[in-house]
Amino acid sequence: MELGLKGKIVIVTGGASGIGAAVVDTLAGAGAVPVVLDRAAAPGEHHRLDLTDAAACAGAIAAIAARHGRIDGLVNNAGVNDRAGLGGTLDAALEAFRASLERNLVQCFTLMHLCLPHLRQSRGAVVNIASKVALTGQGGTSGYAAAKGGLLGLTREWAAELAADGIRVNAVLPAEVATPMYDQWLSAQPDPEARRAAITRTIPLGARMTTPAEIAASVVFLLSAAASHVTGQHHVVDGGYVHLDRALTA
Repeated sequence: MELGLKGKIVIVTGGASGIGAAVVDTLAGAGAVPVVLDRAAAPGEHHRLDLTDAAACAGAIAAIAARHGRIDGLVNNAGVNDRAGLGGTLDAALEAFRASLERNLVQCFTLMHLCLPHLRQSRGAVVNIASKVALTGQGGTSGYAAAKGGLLGLTREWAAELAADGIRVNAVLPAEVATPMYDQWLSAQPDPEARRAAITRTIPLGARMTTPAEIAASVVFLLSAAASHVTGQHHVVDGGYVHLDRALTA
C-alpha cells in the first residue's frame, strides 16, 4: 500500500517515549520526516520545550517551517493521566483541574493554531491521541477525562471547520497500552503482576495489552494518502476492550 508520506514533515508532540516514539519510528520507516516536540531528549530532529509554554511552541514551529519550508502533519500525542480529581479543598481541586486542561488539551489547541497556516498550504493531516477514558470515565481523574473528551470534540470541530481546506483531522483512542508510563503506574500497585494479569484478561482480543507500534500503525495510516477520504473519526485501537461484551472475557 502506498502511504504517500515520503519527505512529509510531521510534528509529533511527546515523541521521546512510549506511543509518541513508536509514531516517530513508524513515520520514519514510511519515509516521512518526523520532528519531535518534547521536554525529554529524543533522537533525530527534536525541539526540547514545555508544551504549555505558548511562546516556546511558536518559536519551535517557526524554526521547523523555516528549516523545511513546509509542515504536512501534526500528531497531538503528549499528555499525562495526572489524576486531577474532585478530592481535597475546592481551591486545590480547581488549580489541579485547570493545570490538567493546560497539559492535556490547551497545548493541543496551541499547536494546531500555530501549525494551521502551514497545514493549509500543504493540505495536511492531523491525528489527536485521545484516550478510552474520554468514553468510559475512570474515576479520580476529572482533568484528564475532560481534556481527552474535549480533544474528541475538537477533532470533529476541526474536521468540520477545515474540510474546505482539504485538512483531515482524526483521533486515535488507546486503552491499555504497554508503555513505560503504564509500567511506572503498575509498579506503584501493591501487586503489579497480579494487577497486570487482572487487566489483560479483560481484553477480548488476545488477552494482552496493545503495543505502542499498533497504535502508531493506525496513526500513520490516518496521516497517509491511504486515508485520503477519512476525517472526523474516532478510531479506537484496544483489542475490543471498550466496546465488546464483557462476557467474552468472563
